[in-house]
Amino acid sequence: MTTSIAFVGAGPTTLYALHALLAQGAVSARITVFEANKVAGCGSPYSPDWNDRAMLSNIASIEIPPLYDTLADWLGARTSAELEALDIDRTSLDERTFVPRIALGQYFESQFAIMVEQARAAGVMIDVKTGCRVVDAANRKAGVELSFMSPPSRRTTKAVFDHVVLATGHQWPSRQHAQPGYFLSPWPASVLADLPATTVGIRGSSLTAIDTAVALATSHGAFVQCDGRLVYEAMPGTDGFHITMMSRKGLLPEADFFFPLPHPPLEHCTPEAVSAAVSRGPAGLLDAVFDLFRRELIQIDPGYAAETGLHEATLETFAEAYFARRAAVDPFVWAAANLKEARANHAAQVTVPWRDAILRMHEIVAVIVPHLDTGEFDRFSRVFKPIFVDIYAGVPHESIERMLALHAADKLEVLAVGDDYAVDTRCPEGGARVTIDGANRHFPIFIEATGQPALSGIQFPFLSLLEQGIVRDEVANDAPDVVRGIAVDDLFRPVNAPLPMDRLFCLSLPFLMGRHPFAQGITSSHEMGGIVGRRLALIMNTAKPVIDLAETAA
Repeated sequence: MTTSIAFVGAGPTTLYALHALLAQGAVSARITVFEANKVAGCGSPYSPDWNDRAMLSNIASIEIPPLYDTLADWLGARTSAELEALDIDRTSLDERTFVPRIALGQYFESQFAIMVEQARAAGVMIDVKTGCRVVDAANRKAGVELSFMSPPSRRTTKAVFDHVVLATGHQWPSRQHAQPGYFLSPWPASVLADLPATTVGIRGSSLTAIDTAVALATSHGAFVQCDGRLVYEAMPGTDGFHITMMSRKGLLPEADFFFPLPHPPLEHCTPEAVSAAVSRGPAGLLDAVFDLFRRELIQIDPGYAAETGLHEATLETFAEAYFARRAAVDPFVWAAANLKEARANHAAQVTVPWRDAILRMHEIVAVIVPHLDTGEFDRFSRVFKPIFVDIYAGVPHESIERMLALHAADKLEVLAVGDDYAVDTRCPEGGARVTIDGANRHFPIFIEATGQPALSGIQFPFLSLLEQGIVRDEVANDAPDVVRGIAVDDLFRPVNAPLPMDRLFCLSLPFLMGRHPFAQGITSSHEMGGIVGRRLALIMNTAKPVIDLAETAA
């Protein structure tokens, strides 16, 4: 009988997994793709149902692993009317342009459609079930049984598959509006459009928080160009509209910086050196890898090393020095200067060595995380991880421009809350009350916008897999009560699960973030999807490719 494969979720991770599978010639399998939304390919981070048109992606064409077209080529082939509908100026397009999230979503939809069309033309059986929500998954003798609801009847149907890939993507609270005026997430962004022009608190200051602020601002005004700069013009009657973004350090992210691609190799903090450190055991591992990191920065940027005291630094003292300069300056003054520098460097194609080095090192360093004991894992998460996140989470220049425009219009402030603060979301007047150093501030509207949190097994969407002991939490050996997401191996298969090997793969991002702390965005989808797709192709044991997807991508 023909082998059957099911993918649950049809976002970019499934797209890259299928691309890798088909590129290896797995044409004998019967493939079914389940997608709860009405279209396949885009995923919720880029869906028009979830995002406001003003929300920008923070990945450019040059960084997106290619499929059939590059993003830049695909956008270049759109009509002027299509680009206008996406709020894209054709004259500004190049391989480093940041575009609205919904534009990226349409790009992935098109790539998914091309892949399915080409695969079917080559004889591959692919059934794409959109508007079809999988509500449970369970291991059975013959395979993994999926229970799903399909339109139009919405009755539950069951089917068994030899191999199942769970790629359910981001997972947000089922109820966005938890209490009057209090929102557990900014998604879907359409809800924000109906909020009144009042005082709004936003927890977070990363791109998610920035997008939240922008969506609110465009509901009560507009960003316009005036004398060569971006300004915010509020609508009449919105005098009470004001946003406070809150984070521990009270910093805005920095503007996207220029870096060369492909990246040049590192000399000290290499995969081989980090692997050797891991092989010596967990004792002293974090400090040993920080030493590799430190030596790399000293060699690449001696001036920055001297400025931050790297020669004598510990992990803690460097982390403090890394953020100290920005913390000492008003966040909007720093943002304006940083934006000016970033734009000049992009124009001249100048790379700031220390920034680029830290960017290159984050994925190399990440491999140590599963090997850290509880204390060192906490130390990594608290001290080392924020440095890497700050670097790779740089935002589009336009996003910084918008924050500066809102601040200049007296519509935005950024507040440092430190570690000792409290948020009361059950205050009788609605919204939330924030207590900082004994002082209280009330926000009639309060929105959680800190991004996708890491989730534990108890929040896994398919109950039967939990009850069968197939999906379970990964716990630290030295602290059984500390959870680091679900337990999977390097091929994303459940560890020590009572089912045949390679029957189930889990690529659901929120449940992997404890093990893969930097698993965010398209490059992670490409990497993880490629691992599973190639493994499935190996299982299928197809002799030679029938669809040369590598050639079409080129």
